[in-house]
Amino acid sequence: MREIQSAMSEPKSQKTLPNDIDYSVLVPLLCHSFIVQCLVALVRLTVSYRIIEQDLPVFWLGLISGAFALLPVFLAVQVGRFIDRGNDARATWIGSTLVAGPALALYFAPGTPYHLAAYALFIGVGHLFLMASHQMLCVRAGGERGRDAAFANFTVAQALGQGLGPLLLGWIGGSARLPPTELLFGICAVGALVSVAISFTLRPLSRGAASAKDQKAVPILDLLKTPGLPPVLFASIMTITAADLLTIYLPLMGTERHMDVAHIGIILTVRSVCSIGARIFFAQLVRMIGRKRLLVVCMAVGGLGFLLIGLPLPMWGLYLAGGILGLGLGIASSLTITAIVEVVPVQARGTAMTLRITGNRIGQVALPFLASFIAAAAGAAGVLGIIAINLWAAGIAVQRNRRTTS
Repeated sequence: MREIQSAMSEPKSQKTLPNDIDYSVLVPLLCHSFIVQCLVALVRLTVSYRIIEQDLPVFWLGLISGAFALLPVFLAVQVGRFIDRGNDARATWIGSTLVAGPALALYFAPGTPYHLAAYALFIGVGHLFLMASHQMLCVRAGGERGRDAAFANFTVAQALGQGLGPLLLGWIGGSARLPPTELLFGICAVGALVSVAISFTLRPLSRGAASAKDQKAVPILDLLKTPGLPPVLFASIMTITAADLLTIYLPLMGTERHMDVAHIGIILTVRSVCSIGARIFFAQLVRMIGRKRLLVVCMAVGGLGFLLIGLPLPMWGLYLAGGILGLGLGIASSLTITAIVEVVPVQARGTAMTLRITGNRIGQVALPFLASFIAAAAGAAGVLGIIAINLWAAGIAVQRNRRTTS
């Protein structure tokens, strides 16, 4: 069995050649990922502001975030098995449709907080299909030698989308404490329809290639026992959940400190810009530093950014903190994906990706629920401090695994 040492710590010496990448898959994938990330970021931020706008208890922030993550916890393995049978593109079609329905409903029939929770539930399932299928399409586009370069481009597209959503929020909200949520939901509805159209430009595997994928499924318990997988999954959970909680609780911190919506949008945009800058050099950094060492450093840097952003700093300090956590989490999130691809069997990659998402969703269900109580007692800054501690703990777990396997 392969050790995490060989998968993460050794830089790749073989350079990626242009013909290693299938651009007929990668280009539409990048376009679709950009739209989806922008759409989901904007929807979730706008829902947070709609809750604040309705003067609901802060508990609803955690509840609706939990609704987004709930069903994927139970469906992720089945989605992974579906993708492993050669259905990566079809999963993208399904996910785009599942996100589009609630996005349209948020504009035409936003309803009560219970409606918002129900819409978040379906968006979460669609997001599960999209994230797992996007990652597997990226594996298909990059092949063996072009994987790091393909994922570098893929994660840059993700970061651009994640940055555009907050940028639109800040631009439209301006100096107001609460943005025009109805207008923002209308923009989300249009984006959802565009994402459905782009998804159908992604084509399934050929019949021969798909049949090659139809091998005996690896049992989940055996997959979880793969050397090196548990600490990477833990790091992935903390990285994704940290970014998720930032999106939820940064608006709350802004209202607590009487900050303009534009400032919140700028902090999130700075984070995304720094993530983009870091991800552009992702493949080179992996070759220079090695996967594992780079992951440990990035987890530490991300934790530092969250610690700083929770402190009562001037605006320039908060922008700087957003950039620091963007640098750390931008690379760390990419590393957890490629590390999983490296350590698991080929026929179980889709299942492993959805196991990663399952862990992420469990974190997104449990941690926002706990964070809502922390926020009620200590405010948003308390939540951000807890995130920093958890990121450092995940980095330590990866580091300790390196020592035991070296």
